[in-house]
Amino acid sequence: MKRYDFIKQLTLGTLCMVTLNTWAKRIGNLPDNELIMPVLFIGHGSPANAIETNDFTQTLVQLGENLPKPSAILCISAHWTTKGTYVNVSPNPKMIYDMYGFPKELYEVNYPAKGAPAIAKEIPKLILTTKVKTDTEWGFDHGTWSILKHLYPKADVPVFQMSIDYNKPMQFHYDLAKQLNSLRKKGVLIIGSGNLTHNLRIVDFPNINAAPRDWALEFDSKIKLHIDKGNHRAIINYEKIGASAKLAVPEPSHFFPLIYALALQDKNDGISYFFEKFHYGTLSMRGVKIG
Repeated sequence: MKRYDFIKQLTLGTLCMVTLNTWAKRIGNLPDNELIMPVLFIGHGSPANAIETNDFTQTLVQLGENLPKPSAILCISAHWTTKGTYVNVSPNPKMIYDMYGFPKELYEVNYPAKGAPAIAKEIPKLILTTKVKTDTEWGFDHGTWSILKHLYPKADVPVFQMSIDYNKPMQFHYDLAKQLNSLRKKGVLIIGSGNLTHNLRIVDFPNINAAPRDWALEFDSKIKLHIDKGNHRAIINYEKIGASAKLAVPEPSHFFPLIYALALQDKNDGISYFFEKFHYGTLSMRGVKIG
């Protein structure tokens, strides 16, 4: 063997050994939070759920106990709609009491989770289809704190929010959300917080156990069928479902978060429903777990 060939093979062999050793060391030292996290869509319903004990809040408590503990939580809430897309990078997000006419106790709720600025600042680098701007003025709106108070009551997981560009079509949001998938591999729990049906003009307050309206049942069941079949196209084009869609989604703020969650479904991800009831006759509280 010529000296050049010998050195070449020796060098290649050494490089391969170094690569394998590095790979093996990395695999062996992977922290627990690098598992692929599930994705949630949560029908958050009334802000009063934050201070009530009912079938829904008890389910959230159980869900939180069974989920792997995330390294951080990204919440896409129906209550942060903007012109453009923003991500909150504050290290200490403030509480936002974006509701009216509720008991004083609700305005005293505090969810003292830290922000996740290091992860949040990576979002503009991940999203290539639009410019994502950073924000420090927003905080935790009730679409976030009313559910996390039950899921992670110790507030010991960093949380940040990303806004919803209200004037963009469903396909825009679906395509944007897909680019967040790598966060799941970094232990980030992504939550879409809204409601599958949300018509406050004809909601049956204060009867939380009111029988669901026919149109709400119809729309909820058809969306579930599309989710089960993986037919995301039909959900993006939900208006084509018919008359029930106009009543279920009179405006899209609470439907957008479902689109974000479904876009993050991989081909091997299973689907399960941790809650499937209605509140106040018109609010589908359906909760979807992906993965």
